[in-house]
Amino acid sequence: MNGPVLVGVDGSPSALEAVDAAVQEASLRGVELRVVHAFLWPALHAPPGSSPLGPPTGAVHETVEGIVADAVERARRQAEGLHVRHAVIAGEASTVLQAQSRTAQLIVVGHRGSEGFAELLLGSTAVYLSAHACCPVMVVRGRPDPAGPVLVAVDGSPQGQPAIAFAFFEAAMRDTELVALHASSTWTDHGEHALGHPMDLVDLVGDVDRLQQEEERALAEALSAHRDQYPGVTVRPRLVRGRTRPALIEASADARLMVVGARGRGGLTGLLLGSVSQAVLHHAHCPVAVVRSDL
Repeated sequence: MNGPVLVGVDGSPSALEAVDAAVQEASLRGVELRVVHAFLWPALHAPPGSSPLGPPTGAVHETVEGIVADAVERARRQAEGLHVRHAVIAGEASTVLQAQSRTAQLIVVGHRGSEGFAELLLGSTAVYLSAHACCPVMVVRGRPDPAGPVLVAVDGSPQGQPAIAFAFFEAAMRDTELVALHASSTWTDHGEHALGHPMDLVDLVGDVDRLQQEEERALAEALSAHRDQYPGVTVRPRLVRGRTRPALIEASADARLMVVGARGRGGLTGLLLGSVSQAVLHHAHCPVAVVRSDL
C-alpha cells in the first residue's frame, strides 16, 4: 500500500467531514493526502460554444478554488507535517474519482454531496464508488464512537476475506478492538419450521445447538489467518440471531468504523453492491468502509 489517501470534496458539510476522516487515515498510514475536486460546467451557465469540461474561469473559478483551498487548509491545520496535494479535474465526480482511485490505497467521500436531495440518504457518488472504485472506499456518515471498536461483517464467504483483512489493518493502526459480527437467521428459521411439525423438543434443541456450533466454527475459520498476521489486535467474535442488516446497523452505534464486503455470499451474480452493503451505507451510525473482493 504505497498510494495516497484520496478524498473527494465539493464544498458540502459532508465533504468536510470526509476531509477530517481522510486526514486521520493518511496520518495513520504515513502517506500523502490527495484532495480532489471534480469540475463540470453547469449546463445553464456555460458560455455558448464552450466545452462542458472546460477550465473554470471568473466567478466559477473562484468558487472552485475556494472549495479546494478550504479543504486543504482544514487538512493541514489538523495534521502539521502531513503532505497534502490537491487537484481540480474536469469531469463528473464519480468518473473522476473512480479513475483517481487506480493509484490510491483508500478513497474517502461524504455520504451525500452538494448535489444531494434532502430525501436521499446517500449520494450517487458514494454509491457508484462503493461498487466501482479500484481501492477500498470509506463513506463518512453518522457519529462514530471515538472509543469504539472497528466492526466487521463476517459471512464466511471467500468474497468477504478482503474486508476482514482491511478491518484487521484498521484495528491495528488505531490500536483498538475488532468486533467480528456474524448474523444468521438460520437458527430462528429452523426452530420456527420445526415447531410447525411434530418433533421431539430434545431433537430441536440439539439441532439448534449444532447449527450454532457450525456458525461459531465458520466464524473462527474466517478470522484465523488474519489473527496470525495481527497478533496484537484483540478480536471479539459476535454471533447474532437475526437478520444481518438490522444487526449490523444496531452494532454500528457503538463503533468507530464498520467494514463490509461489497457483495457477500448471498449476492446475486451481476450485482456489484449487495443488499447488506447498501443498507449499512444508508443507515449505519458510523463511517462505513466497503471493500470489493476483486481488488
